Amino acid sequence: MPLLIINAADVRKLLPMKDCVRVMDQAMRAVSDHRVDMPERLVTALEDNSGYFFLMPGLPRDAPVFGAKLVSLLPGNPAVGRPNVQGFITLFDRASGTPVALVDGFEITRLRTAAASALATRELARKDASSHGIFGAGVLAAAHLEAIACVRDIREVRIWARDPEKARSFAAAQAENYDFSITAVEDPAQAARCDIVSTVTNSATPVLQGKWLAPGSHVNLVGAHRADHREIDSKGMVHAALFVDARESALREAGDLLIPVSEGKVGADHIQAEIGDVLNGCANGRSNSRQVTVYKSLGLVAQDLFAAGQVLSAARISGLGQLVDFP
Repeated sequence: MPLLIINAADVRKLLPMKDCVRVMDQAMRAVSDHRVDMPERLVTALEDNSGYFFLMPGLPRDAPVFGAKLVSLLPGNPAVGRPNVQGFITLFDRASGTPVALVDGFEITRLRTAAASALATRELARKDASSHGIFGAGVLAAAHLEAIACVRDIREVRIWARDPEKARSFAAAQAENYDFSITAVEDPAQAARCDIVSTVTNSATPVLQGKWLAPGSHVNLVGAHRADHREIDSKGMVHAALFVDARESALREAGDLLIPVSEGKVGADHIQAEIGDVLNGCANGRSNSRQVTVYKSLGLVAQDLFAAGQVLSAARISGLGQLVDFP
């Protein structure tokens, strides 16, 4: 069977953001319904501590394909014009075990990460939420700008970044693509005083303080992916209703939660529910209009496989991608 190679440009054509939000809905329902086998991901640090190599296998039980994500993560890459995430998702045919596709890993990661935040926002943010504060001005900031606008009627976006000039350039460039206000702010508290807040930074220490958050806001914590890294302070975590993509991985890797746990500020039971349980009707979401909700995103291989599987199906219909002989 020929192997189909699908590059980033084709992924963008085959998986529009609104479609990706729908696919993430399917993925997260399956995760919380225990219909995806996901062994613990293997993370190996490069010998000079410049980055990491990730291997993440997964097997959706009801899908025609299974596979794995193999990517490198080098945080210093954007400074020299390279993506911080590079690699691919490899898909195998369930019936035969034959490799059938290699799908660009950076673009799938970008899309599914933002779409997962949008899904959580759809379920947890107030229905009348119209302002969006973004911490960060990189690739994921742009993806979240697009994704959140798919699920709420956004009228104003505020961008904060540690480099004010980068925030201004980002805001100016993005403003050409949308019909709502996009401005850069130098005070992070201004970005935090929005109905929806998304943190997509590389910071190891909090960039978002709980005291800044307005009653009734919803927060997507995306950037930190280690047990000793976090983007929100303990006060912000203590006073929020916490939802996660997967309880097991959050209790192993989510520093936003684990650091307050180590301080004795909260317990492991601070997790209110997995987002998939909310979608499946097994748990409640927001309880009132003044509650602050937080979605902690670590990213799951189920999201990658569901997204890549959708891309493969669409590619077979459209004829996009490059077929190569693979004995």
